[in-house]
This record gives sequence, C-alpha cells and structure tokens, in this order.
Amino acid sequence: MAEAATGGSAADTSASEDAEPGTHGALTRAGGVRGEAEGAPDSEQLAEIGLRFEVDGEIATITLDRPERRNAQTFATWSALAQIGTTLPEQVRVVVVRGEGPSFSAGIDVRLFTPEGVSGQGSFASAAALDGGTIDQRIREFQEGFLWLRRPDIVSIAAVHGHAIGAGFQLALACDLRVIADDTKFCMKEPALGLVPDLTGTKPLVDLVGLSRAVEICLTARVVEAGEALRLGLAERVVPGDELQAATKELATSLLATDRDAAAATKRLLQGASGRTLEEQAAAERAEQRARIKALFGGVRQA
Repeated sequence: MAEAATGGSAADTSASEDAEPGTHGALTRAGGVRGEAEGAPDSEQLAEIGLRFEVDGEIATITLDRPERRNAQTFATWSALAQIGTTLPEQVRVVVVRGEGPSFSAGIDVRLFTPEGVSGQGSFASAAALDGGTIDQRIREFQEGFLWLRRPDIVSIAAVHGHAIGAGFQLALACDLRVIADDTKFCMKEPALGLVPDLTGTKPLVDLVGLSRAVEICLTARVVEAGEALRLGLAERVVPGDELQAATKELATSLLATDRDAAAATKRLLQGASGRTLEEQAAAERAEQRARIKALFGGVRQA
C-alpha cells in the first residue's frame, strides 16, 4: 500500500481508491452513556457499514470488517461506533477493537474526497457547504465514536496489526491499551493533506509521547513501526502477528480479575492525575477510597 496516499479522521484516505462505502448511511445518534440510544445497529446494518460487534460474557469485540479495502472508514463507521457505545450491554467490562484482514485500518474511504461522496453519507465537499455550527456538530457526533472507549466503567484494548493510518491510528489511540503485532505501522497523515487529526487522537498522542515527539510524528507524517512504538509508549506489548489474538485475550482476561467497581474508581483516579496537583490527587484518592470502604464494609456489623 502506498502510505503517501493514506490518512485519517475526517481527513484521511484509504488504501484503495475504489473502496466500497457502507450503504446504511451515517447514523446521527451519538452519546456516551449506556442505554441512552434507542437501540444498537443490528448485525446486518453493521455488515453494510463494515463492522462486526460480538459479546462474549464480559468481553465485547468490535471488528473493522472491510479487509478487501484494508478496513477503510466512512462517516457511517464513526456514527455506528458511537451508537455501539451508547448501547453497550451492562455486563461488558472489556472492549477489544481489532481489524479483519491484512491491516487494522488504512484510513477513510477516498470517495468522501470526491464531489459525489458516499451514497447516503455525502462527502467533505457537501460538508463544506454547511454552516460552521452544523459542521462542528457533525464532527462532535463522530468523535463520540472514539470518546466512549475511554470511559472508566470499561477498559478498551486495541489489537493492532499492519497499517493503522490516520483514523486507524486515532482509533488505536482512543483505547486505553494497545497490543500490536510486529508488522504494525502507525502514521498520522492528516497534516500532510492540509487537515488536522480530529477524532480525539491529538491529546492521547501528546500524553503518551510528549509534545515535541507528537509534533514531529504529525508534521512529518512519517511511519512509526512496532519497535519504535513500543519504545515511545504507543504500545504496551509487541508480539508476532500469529500471537496477537492470544496475547489480546490473555490481557483481557487478566483485566477481569480486578473488582469491577475498584477498577473503575482506579481508572478515574489515573485519568485525572495529570490535571491535578499532588494535594488534589490525594484528595481524589481519599474520596474514591471513602466510597469503596462504605460500599464494601458499610453493612458489616462491628464486633
């Protein structure tokens, strides 16, 4: 695949110029609370968009499923991801995001860059004709497909292999943890296309690698391969490609060994730590621990 022709977010291109778009159309309902939406898209709708969603006990798996197009993404992809988040079954504690075929995701279907766009979804040209407030709202709805993966009540794992370009890179960054195959290639292509990463990928990238390195990665639009990704903190583990599924399952199972409410409280503490002083973090720890003690021992009679 020619990586110079790929990108991400509301601004990338895919591995193939004739990538078939999802035909169900962009779903416009978005949010971040379980049960908020009227209903999840069914398996047939997801298949049209190029997604699969499966639940096995406390583990849910989202699969980007357009392998013949290296899992190119569309507006409908992001809207469907958002709707999955709003309707995630209550028992789910771990969400795995993976890609079918040779790549995790090579970016967005390039038909969105043409005047004709994607049937039922429009194009960037049609979006440009909207007023600024409407454009902001559409992008906000698409971002919800990525934001919910950071919620404290779940832990999300990106199982990445092959190309993770633009929107694919940002989807991996949206997850709490990344297990990657040794053939993984990350690239943030948007600035090279005159656009910006807009699917919530900029903050986690800076948090993980620091400002200077994030600037260098984005503004050169270079490829970050697996070994460097591990060194930079973009991945928790690198494994051979044929071990990716097993390694991801092992991690997901390990995460389930922790008490559910304690895990959510701990994730809240960790997520807020960088924005607090030491004293503020200590106060947050006291508040979370007070709640845990009352929940665990509040009904226990003293001897």
